[in-house]
Amino acid sequence: MNSTALRKIRFLCAIIFICGIAGMIVTSIAGNNVGWVNTIGVTTAVAALVLVIATVTSTTNRIEVFDEADAERLERRIVQLIKSGTDETELREIVRDSMQIGHHS
Repeated sequence: MNSTALRKIRFLCAIIFICGIAGMIVTSIAGNNVGWVNTIGVTTAVAALVLVIATVTSTTNRIEVFDEADAERLERRIVQLIKSGTDETELREIVRDSMQIGHHS
């Protein structure tokens, strides 16, 4: 999701939060209608849920656990290649070089 869309979602949720809080206070004072208070409260909660989901889905950073799992798989492949007769020093240099290229892109 691009940053413009995320900004619009955040702005809309902020408006709903402010109106929701004011609405719950006003409806509690003016007649204490439980149905209206609950409806406004649920609407505000849904806006919070939308904000959380939009923020989580727009994040592109990977969790470290996935990086560690990828590193373990790579190490297993390296060990298999070394067992099959590949020069370990040369192979590890290739892996280091490829990691540097990956970090630059």
